[in-house]
Amino acid sequence: MRIVATALLLAMAALFLIARALGDQHPAWGFVRAFAEAAMVGGLADWFAVTALFRHPLGLPIPHTAIVPRNKDRIGDTLANFLRDNFLIPRVVARRMQRLDVAGAAGRWLANPKGATEGRLRRGASRLAADMLESLDQERLGGMVRTTLAQRLRALEVSPLLGNALAAAIAENRHIPLLDGIVKWSAKVLEANEPVIRAMVHERAGSLMRFTGLDETLANKIIAGLDGMIRDMAADPDHPLRAKADEGLAQLAHDLQHDPAMQARVEGFKAEMLDNPALSDWWQGIWEQMRGAMLKIARDPDSMMAGRFGEALRQLGTTLQEDPELAATINRFARRAAVGTAADYGDAIVRLVSETVRGWDAQTITRRLENAVGRDLQYIRINGTLVGGLVGVAIHTIDVAF
Repeated sequence: MRIVATALLLAMAALFLIARALGDQHPAWGFVRAFAEAAMVGGLADWFAVTALFRHPLGLPIPHTAIVPRNKDRIGDTLANFLRDNFLIPRVVARRMQRLDVAGAAGRWLANPKGATEGRLRRGASRLAADMLESLDQERLGGMVRTTLAQRLRALEVSPLLGNALAAAIAENRHIPLLDGIVKWSAKVLEANEPVIRAMVHERAGSLMRFTGLDETLANKIIAGLDGMIRDMAADPDHPLRAKADEGLAQLAHDLQHDPAMQARVEGFKAEMLDNPALSDWWQGIWEQMRGAMLKIARDPDSMMAGRFGEALRQLGTTLQEDPELAATINRFARRAAVGTAADYGDAIVRLVSETVRGWDAQTITRRLENAVGRDLQYIRINGTLVGGLVGVAIHTIDVAF
């Protein structure tokens, strides 16, 4: 495209020389000369503008040229701030999370669990139930378990336990499937929000960028870059973003164990769940069904535990789908968790983007940006040449007419 744009400029120069030589033979050559002359001016001006983005024209240190390499750090900061202001601020995350029905999805899965009643879990739960029946009175078992469970949960600080569990999972690399799931989810989120990104870029682009269509090109490149980054994360276990994610999870595990604000947030959700009447009603119904089957479970654990345990799971799934109050509580917790994560760790993501761009040398970022949008920038030179020529014809026509 650079060759095409330059060839067009040379063609206008040749046309100008021809029109200048033949100008006395017919008045029409004046229009041709005006077109070629103005086209050269427009083409040269746009060549200077396009070249000045990436380097000094003709190697001359003209002020306000080589804009990209000279401002690469500011470009990185601007991109990072764009991500923070449009994707990682709590109100944007909260608005997005309002559309997600976490409780409904969990309920649908629990209503139809696959293989949930098989294996060691079933046999271990059956033996536990038999031991409880042998040691406790059956009539008092339900009330005692419900009361004790509620008291224990209220007294138990679950935040340090969650932090210890997360830290242990990280130490043994058992969190990697979670990261893989997050990467796949990020790809789906990016695909679903492509129109939003395009609209944001279009709204924030200047009139010149909209006129030349660079806003659409920039949006395409941003989406392609983010998609490439996500693909690289999925393919490369040692990707820097995965390392940052590991650091974030490690920080989350630390906060769960040592940060009073995070612990208070988790304890507040726990208290809210325990105080919810819907949860109490659900537990009461489930317990009544389980109590009637406990003796049979103890006698025939393979058949009865499988059926009752599966029924309990299906009942829980049905409750999550049909009880709007319980579903609203779970969805509210999921929304608060996502918003809290964006508020607590969004700055770390922003710093990662900014520091990554800062770490690139000027030639690297210039080459990447020029390869990404350079083809379209050459169209600006072509358009400038043609539009300049038409303007020259218009000016010559006015001059001849008046």
